[in-house]
Amino acid sequence: MAKLLDELEPFDKQTNCVQAIIETPRGSRNKYSYDTRRGIFTLKKVLPAGHSFPFDFGFVPGTLGEDGDALDILVLMEETVPQGVMVLTRLVAVIEAVQTENGEAKRNDRLIGVSAASHDYKAVKSLDQLSPTLGEEIEHFFISYNEMLGRNFKPLKRVGAQRAREIIEGGVKLARSG
Repeated sequence: MAKLLDELEPFDKQTNCVQAIIETPRGSRNKYSYDTRRGIFTLKKVLPAGHSFPFDFGFVPGTLGEDGDALDILVLMEETVPQGVMVLTRLVAVIEAVQTENGEAKRNDRLIGVSAASHDYKAVKSLDQLSPTLGEEIEHFFISYNEMLGRNFKPLKRVGAQRAREIIEGGVKLARSG
């Protein structure tokens, strides 16, 4: 399985959707992470009571962010998807953000997409079709989540699908160069 996930391209050639790999299902207090060296999902941490992931959370294969991990993506859809499932995802936005830990600041953007198979989100194609309240709630989750870990997550701005695609393309270049 490790080899297969490591070899996946970020975009599906037929649909042009992102091939998001789900690490942490919606509603989970457990934060999982894919360990590329061992080819397994590992438990990274447990969120305190009252905190859980608002949507399925995962990564975009074949990419690397400034934080040294694959780019993060939040996938909006009606039902929870099990860990390890690849979800064809249409990009709609990105929360550009800086995360500071131990005095060191790094970009740690959060891509946002909708499952291509979704019924409730099938008409959503752009950032302006999402509720501004939903964007604020997602930002608040990441601010709160990082705060409890002793990190500062500072959203810079929310932008649309084109910028999200550019960030993935930059993440592909970084992954291939490193």
